[in-house]
Amino acid sequence: MTYIDFFHSAGLGLATGLALIVAIGAQNAFVLRQGIRGEHIVPIVIVCALSDAVLIAAGVLGTGALLTAAPTAVVVLRYVGAAFLVTYGLMAARRALRPQALTTAEGTRNDGGAKRGIAAAVTTVLALTWLNPHVYLDIALLGSIASAQGTQLQWWFGAGAMLGSILWFCSLGFGARFLRGFFARPLSWRFLDGGIAVTMVALGTGLVLGA
Repeated sequence: MTYIDFFHSAGLGLATGLALIVAIGAQNAFVLRQGIRGEHIVPIVIVCALSDAVLIAAGVLGTGALLTAAPTAVVVLRYVGAAFLVTYGLMAARRALRPQALTTAEGTRNDGGAKRGIAAAVTTVLALTWLNPHVYLDIALLGSIASAQGTQLQWWFGAGAMLGSILWFCSLGFGARFLRGFFARPLSWRFLDGGIAVTMVALGTGLVLGA
């Protein structure tokens, strides 16, 4: 076993983790929206990264295979997650019908309303992360690839996947501020929230239909 093997497994984990994380989904859409608004970015990024770290570790330990062997739990989680996603999608659709705009670099709304509280933001991102059944399929996939690396390299693979998660959420959350100029117009928010609404409802419907 050489350092090349260690770095190869870590690099494979990084690439695999990014391939699974970098996609249009409920969690990423929420982080993007919060990043544009400048609301509680640090705790949200930390929660996302820590959640992914726990899930990736579970996958390396083989929890993913255990979950896929429990069909009843997966079905229950599917419908709970679907209900949450559809509800959030309808809320986004409502925002799209009454769009607002950013008036300062800190993300102040043009209607003078209060920002989303940190507890509500963290609770939402936790629900979007842990109530998504697809994340457990990702655990199983990561776990199977990690186990193929062997006992000496599987945690290097897991570390690479965790690093990919940290890099992605930091880029998404903190990089979103560069889009604030574009979202100074209500129409831009209408497009974003409209897209989020369609994505959430589609994901929720797909879960119900077993997609």
